[in-house]
Amino acid sequence: MQPHTDLNMKQQYTTFILSLFFLLVAHSASAQIKGVVTDSLTNEPLMYITVQYEGKGVGAITNAEGEYVVETRKGWNELTFSAIGYTTKTVRLQPTTKVLNVKLAPADVMLSEVVVKPQKEKYSRKNNPAVDFMRKVIENKKQLKLETNDYYEYRKYEKMKMSMNDVTPEKMEKGIYKKFSFFKDQVEISPKTNKMILPISIKETASRTIYRKSPKSEKTIIEGMNSSGIEEFFNTGDMLGTILTDVFSDVNIYDDDIRLLQRRFVSPIGRGAISFYKYYLMDTIMVDKQECVHLTFVPQNSQDFGFTGHLYVVKDSTYAVKKCTMKLPKKTGVNFVDNLDIVQQFEQMPDGNWVLTDDDMTVELAFIKGTQGLEVQRTTKYSDYKFDEIEQRLFRLKGNVIKEANMLNKSDDYWAQVRQVPLTKKESNMDVFMNRIEQIPGFKYVIFGAKALIENFVETGTKKNPSKFDFGPINTTITSNYVNGTRFRLSGMTTGNLDPHWSFSGYGAYGTKDKKWFYKGQAAYSFNKREYVLWEFPKHYIAFDYSYDVMSPMDKYLSTDKDNMFVGWKWTKVDQMSYMRDATLTYELETNAGFSIKAMARHRNDEPAGGVLQYWKNDGNIAGSWDDTNTFIKDITTTELGVTLRYAPGETYVNTKQRRVPVSLDAPIFSLSHTIGLKGVLGGEYNFNLTEASVRKRFWFGSWGKLDITARAGAQWNTVPFPLLNLPMANLSYITQHNESFSLIDNMEFLNDRYASLALTYDMNGKLFNRIPLLKKLKWREAFRIRGMYGTLTDKNNPYKSHNSELFLFPMRDGVPTSHVMGSTPYLEASVGIYNIFKLLHIEYVRRLTYTDIPGVKKGGIRFMILMIF
Repeated sequence: MQPHTDLNMKQQYTTFILSLFFLLVAHSASAQIKGVVTDSLTNEPLMYITVQYEGKGVGAITNAEGEYVVETRKGWNELTFSAIGYTTKTVRLQPTTKVLNVKLAPADVMLSEVVVKPQKEKYSRKNNPAVDFMRKVIENKKQLKLETNDYYEYRKYEKMKMSMNDVTPEKMEKGIYKKFSFFKDQVEISPKTNKMILPISIKETASRTIYRKSPKSEKTIIEGMNSSGIEEFFNTGDMLGTILTDVFSDVNIYDDDIRLLQRRFVSPIGRGAISFYKYYLMDTIMVDKQECVHLTFVPQNSQDFGFTGHLYVVKDSTYAVKKCTMKLPKKTGVNFVDNLDIVQQFEQMPDGNWVLTDDDMTVELAFIKGTQGLEVQRTTKYSDYKFDEIEQRLFRLKGNVIKEANMLNKSDDYWAQVRQVPLTKKESNMDVFMNRIEQIPGFKYVIFGAKALIENFVETGTKKNPSKFDFGPINTTITSNYVNGTRFRLSGMTTGNLDPHWSFSGYGAYGTKDKKWFYKGQAAYSFNKREYVLWEFPKHYIAFDYSYDVMSPMDKYLSTDKDNMFVGWKWTKVDQMSYMRDATLTYELETNAGFSIKAMARHRNDEPAGGVLQYWKNDGNIAGSWDDTNTFIKDITTTELGVTLRYAPGETYVNTKQRRVPVSLDAPIFSLSHTIGLKGVLGGEYNFNLTEASVRKRFWFGSWGKLDITARAGAQWNTVPFPLLNLPMANLSYITQHNESFSLIDNMEFLNDRYASLALTYDMNGKLFNRIPLLKKLKWREAFRIRGMYGTLTDKNNPYKSHNSELFLFPMRDGVPTSHVMGSTPYLEASVGIYNIFKLLHIEYVRRLTYTDIPGVKKGGIRFMILMIF
C-alpha cells in the first residue's frame, strides 16, 4: 500500500507544481483571459480543469476556486476546457474577450436532464423522474437503518487532524517559516485539497459501539485515545478536541437533518429533502462493481443550510445509497468555511444489511480574510460489523460513553493493529515538532499570553511542572458598582495538579467608595479524581464556602461571574443592593445518565447597602405606607436547606477554568428545586418553603431554523418579607444572557409569591434575509423572541392588603415604591434581532408590550452580544 500512496502524493505534488507554474506564467503576461470554471448543475468551482488553446497545448489549470488565467495569443481564438468526468467544451474567443466564465456538464448527464444554468431553469417536481426516484429512496430508507436489527455492534477508528492551510512557497520564505527552518520540514501536501499544509494537531480514537433495540440502549466504549499537538500547551487542551468532535460531528445521511458545524443541515435523503433540494437524474454508473443510479442535488437557495453533491443509489429494489459526496454551495450562508467535502461509502453485508464503511470529511476554515486559515481532516473507518446477540452486562455499564481505564496508555502494537489509515511522516513526528516549537526563544511568553486570553486565568507552573495554583478570572480584576464604586479583586484556585481530590478557591476585593474589604473562600473535596477543576464530569463533591460581599438581587441569575467586567455595563441604575454574609455547605452528585442532585445548607445575613434599599416593617399607621411609626430593620438572617434535582439526558459541554460551557443545547433540561427556611435554627428568623421548576427544549425545523422554549414556575408558600419572594429573572446588563431572562424588567420591579413564565426564541437561520437581493450577501440572520410572565401576590404577602408586621414595606426611592404587584395582565416583551453582523455581532431591539404606564419604565432598548458561530 505504501508505494501506491507515495506515487499518488507525487502525482498530486506534480499537479500542484504545474498549476502553480501555469498561473505564474499567465500572470506575467501583458494581456490575459481569466475566469472561473464551475459545475453546470451544482455551480461549484471545479479544480484542476485543463484550459488550453485548441490544438496548441498551451494554457493553464484551474485552482481550488476554479479560477484560471491564460495569456492571449494572436491568431489563437479557441479555448478548450477538459477534465475526466466532464464533457469537453470548446469556446470561440472574441477579440475583446478578457473574462470568460465556463460551466462544464458531467460526462454522464442524460441529455434530457442537462441544464446549463440551473438557477434560472424552470425546475418542476411534477412528472420529474429524478424527484420520483428520490421519493422511492426516501420511502425505503427506514428499512435500511441498522436500528431495524435487534442488536448490532461495530468498531470505529477516527483520526482528527488540524493543520495550517495553504502554506504556499511564498509564505515559507517569510516570517517564522524563514526564521525557523524546521517549520518547513513539517509541511506536507494535503491528499484532499493538494494544498501545502502544516499539521499542528492530531487525535486518534478507537472505539466499539454496541446497540440493543429492546429495551433500547446504545453505548460507545472508547478503547484507545492518542493525541498530540498544540493542545498540549493548554491545561484545558481537551476543550479543543471536544469542540472539534462536536463541530465536525459524525454525519448520518439517513437522518432527516444532519448536525454539523453546530447547525442543522437538510439531509439529501431527509423527509423534507424533496421541497428543499433540486435533483437531477444522471446516467447509470458502476461503483465497486455495482450498478448505481447517479443523481446530483443542489439546494433551491444556495445560502440555505444544505449541501450540493452526488448520490449513487444501487439500481435494485433496496434503493440503498452506495456512495455519497457532499459539499457546501459556493454562496453558502455558513461562516468561516471556504470549502467542505464529505465522502461516504457503504457496503452490503452477507446478511443483507447496508453499513457505512468510510466517512471522510475535509474542511478549510478562514476566520478572517487574509489571515492564516486552517484545514481540518476527519478520517473515519468502520469495521467488524456484527448482528449477533450482545452480552447484557455491557448494557449495564454506566453512561452512554464509557472510557476504558487504560485508553490513554495503549501500546504502539495496539495502534498498529487498529489504525486503518497509516500516519504520515509529519503526523508521526508531531511530538518532535512541538518540542522544537517549545525551544523557540520567547515562545513561553506567547503561550503565557495566549493562555491568559483563552482561559482567562494566569498559571503559576510550566509544562514540566504543571500549575498547582491559577490566578483568575482575569476579567473580574477591575469592575465597578453603585455601592463599591471602583472595585479591585484578586482571585485564584488550586488545580488537580496540587491534589486530585482537594480543591481550594477564593478571592479578596476592595471597594473604593464604601472602603470595605470583601472576600470568599471555598474548600471542596471531590470523591472522583479530577484532572484540573472541580466541575469535571461526573461531579461528585462536597464543598464549604464562606463569603462576605455586596450583591444585587438579580446577580443570582447571571450565567457568568457577577464581577465580569463585560456584564457590568447596565441599562438601569442598580442602586438597591445588600451586603451578604453567607456560610454554605453543598453536596452534588452527577450520574452518567444525565441525572444530578444538589443539596445545600446555608446560613445568610442580608444587610441593605448604599442607603437606597432599606427594610421597614409593615407596622405603621397605614398598611403599605411609611411614616415615622414604622420599625427600621438593619438586617435579616435566614437558615436554609435546599435540594435541586436536574435531568439533562444527552447534554454535552466543555470544561473551562471558570465553569462548564454547553456545547450542544439540543438535549432537554428538566429542573426541580425546593428550599426550606428554618426559624429559630442558628438565628434564622423565618419559616418558608420555596419551590421552583423549569424545563428547556430546543426544536429544529430543518432549513427553517430552530425554536428554544423555556418554561418556569415557582411558588413561595409561606408569609415572608419581600426579600424572600419570587423575583423575575431580569437581565440588567446590555449584554444578552439567558433565553428566559427579561431584558426590560427593572431590579425588583415585580414581587410575586406565585409565578409562571414562558420564553420563546425563534432563530430563522437567515431564511428570510437569504431571499432578499443585496441583503443576502451580508449573510445576516434573523431571530425573534417573546417572553412573558404571569405572577400574583397573595393577600397574606401583600403589605397593601395585610397589617402583618412580619412583612416589609416594598422598596422605595424618594418615597415612591419601586416594586409593584402584577395585575391580571401578564408581563410581555418581544424583540427582533439581527445577528452574524460582520460574522461577530448580535444586535436586537427589545420592546415592552405591557405595564408600560408605570412611571420611569424603559419601553424599549438595544441589547447586543459578541457571538461567533458557523
